[in-house]
Amino acid sequence: MSSKPLAALAERALKWSALTTVARFVLQLGAQVALARMLGPGNYGVYGIGMAVLTFATFIAGGSFSYSLMLQPKITDDDIRFSFTWQMMAGALAGAAMFAAAPAIAVFFNDPRVEGMVQLLSLACLISAAAAPATLLLQRDLNFRAHGLIQLASYALGYLVVGVPMALKGYGAYALGTACVVQSTVTLVASYMAKPHPVRPLFSHAGGSVALATGRTVFLTNVVNWLLSNLDRVLIGRVLNTHAVGLYSVAYNLASIPNVLLVGALQPAFLAAGAKLQDNPQRLAQGWLLGLACILVLVTPAAVVFAMLSADVVLLLYGPAWMEAAWVLAILFLCLPAWCCWGMSTPVLWNTDRKHLEYQLQLPLLALAVPAWWLIAPAGIQGVAMVSAAVIFTRAVVIIAAALRALGLSWRVLVPDVARGLALAAVCAVAVFAGQHAAAGLHLPLVSLFAGGLAALAVLLLLLGVRPDLLGPVAQSALARLHPRLGARLAQAGAPVVDVDVVKRPL
Repeated sequence: MSSKPLAALAERALKWSALTTVARFVLQLGAQVALARMLGPGNYGVYGIGMAVLTFATFIAGGSFSYSLMLQPKITDDDIRFSFTWQMMAGALAGAAMFAAAPAIAVFFNDPRVEGMVQLLSLACLISAAAAPATLLLQRDLNFRAHGLIQLASYALGYLVVGVPMALKGYGAYALGTACVVQSTVTLVASYMAKPHPVRPLFSHAGGSVALATGRTVFLTNVVNWLLSNLDRVLIGRVLNTHAVGLYSVAYNLASIPNVLLVGALQPAFLAAGAKLQDNPQRLAQGWLLGLACILVLVTPAAVVFAMLSADVVLLLYGPAWMEAAWVLAILFLCLPAWCCWGMSTPVLWNTDRKHLEYQLQLPLLALAVPAWWLIAPAGIQGVAMVSAAVIFTRAVVIIAAALRALGLSWRVLVPDVARGLALAAVCAVAVFAGQHAAAGLHLPLVSLFAGGLAALAVLLLLLGVRPDLLGPVAQSALARLHPRLGARLAQAGAPVVDVDVVKRPL
């Protein structure tokens, strides 16, 4: 496949990812708010513990043995059959282990409701494993139209069609657990319909050793990532209670929605396209720097605005019962640029035969984070959030540094975009403060939220209308490709929009 058709496919994939990402953001936010208000922190805490266990199990079984399908330049039916066979065995074992360990997990967290939740979610573990090959094959084909629509429909059916009515009928945390199982089931059926693949068992074949080696690396990487992303909630549940887990989980989930959706839209497309560019590090570097420039310049000011509006968001959406989560939400919102940059950097390691570095480089960080979380947890969820923020930023620095080394780049290539993002963030912060101050006398969270948010948006648009060059050439080029009319407007405003293919960075 030539670079131009690949670029066109990747661009189309990113556009569909962006469209479905926005829709999923709105849907996910609405469902989370409705369910959190109906169920309260305690029920959400039980679900949060169950999801932490499910995440660990699906990290083991959900895609470990199918991930090689994404990375190989070419695949055969035997590759798919082999991956599916081992994937189903891993899913069955992980699901059975979840079900069997549920009583012990409930004792560990001192909440009997956890047992039934973990046992219910063990079904989702097996179903997710079965769906992994078709899902990854869709991503490999850069068919993000089908992939995004499937994710959108499955979430709507699970959490809105099933979860909300069950919550209204008093099923408590099990409304959330059942919604998760329904979502997984819809994803499995729809993904297989969109990308049918051979399912006849195959336990060994010529390329099996490579697939199993990749599976082992994915497994180790997922374990380390799970520990660094979930131990904070585990320790809160152990040291404090499920109420505190619910508060922290809602804040963490809300703050991570933009990151999960953005990285979920961009990372698979970049990984799949990068697998076809393994022999062309120049273009791989250009694509990576394009993504990082957009994140640093555009996500950084957005993160600061979200953080400053956190108290109004929690009070308006969730109500006074959740206000303890506002401070945690603000801290985690500030982590968005680091979260996104880290997520966009791991494909560089996988596509430059350095996939083992993702978990190896994070092991020392894990050794430092665990005692820090354990010592700070008795002080409350605010202290845990501070440690978690430090962990997120450190992980981003470590992974980005490894990606820079892999591509022969220095940190200097990122400094201009970091400076642009921080400058725009400072301007937006002043605007938010002014807007909130103007609306403070009304004591209405909705008015304060809109005043602060609209003030920041208006100032940012005005500033970029007068000085579009503040975005920088790489971010401008990305916006021009995703939205040609915007590119034309930038050009009319005097912004030197350049072709991404000829952006020169030192290699």
